[in-house]
Amino acid sequence: MEHVFVKGTNDAAPTFLLLHGTGGNEQDLLGLGREYDSEASLLGVRGSEVENGMPRFFRRLGMGVFDLDNLSERTKELAAFIDEAAAQYGFDRDNVIVVGYSNGANIAANLFFEVGNIVKGAILHHPMIPREDVEIPDLTGLNVWIGAGENDQMTPVEHSTGLQKYLEQHGATVDVFWHQHGHQLTMDEVNDAKAWYNKNFK
Repeated sequence: MEHVFVKGTNDAAPTFLLLHGTGGNEQDLLGLGREYDSEASLLGVRGSEVENGMPRFFRRLGMGVFDLDNLSERTKELAAFIDEAAAQYGFDRDNVIVVGYSNGANIAANLFFEVGNIVKGAILHHPMIPREDVEIPDLTGLNVWIGAGENDQMTPVEHSTGLQKYLEQHGATVDVFWHQHGHQLTMDEVNDAKAWYNKNFK
């Protein structure tokens, strides 16, 4: 997978796995990761699918309609990549936190739905329920933060609350931050995610 790795300044700090939204790239969330922890290592990944010239992490059949076979394939590919990157760059595989926005947050959520508790925590900006046709594994010990907009036309409110419910039902601890805006990333949202991260992982 196309990616960029930026070594952190503190080996005890986590590695952020940074997953962009539709049309983004491996560089997009580096600044966000640095905002969350100035000492962390950063692993930015580019989605392997392309839709109308825009990189994505998995295919969709229409707006909000996912190609579930492709989603499953790309999710397993991403899970394997985390292991490969940890070996290549020498970061602690047990100290990885995923940060995803939109399409990147969706494949991150599907990691939990299909693979399980393979990272230490997750910051998910505007995720959807990735699928409802799989048996979700035990997620006890997983800490997840979700950012959601009350007027988000791309991610309906019921998807944010539904994802929270699915994760909690399988053992994860979930905090949700709501704002009155749409699908965009707001500073209030970023600040709340940073406070959550500091509380749980610093």
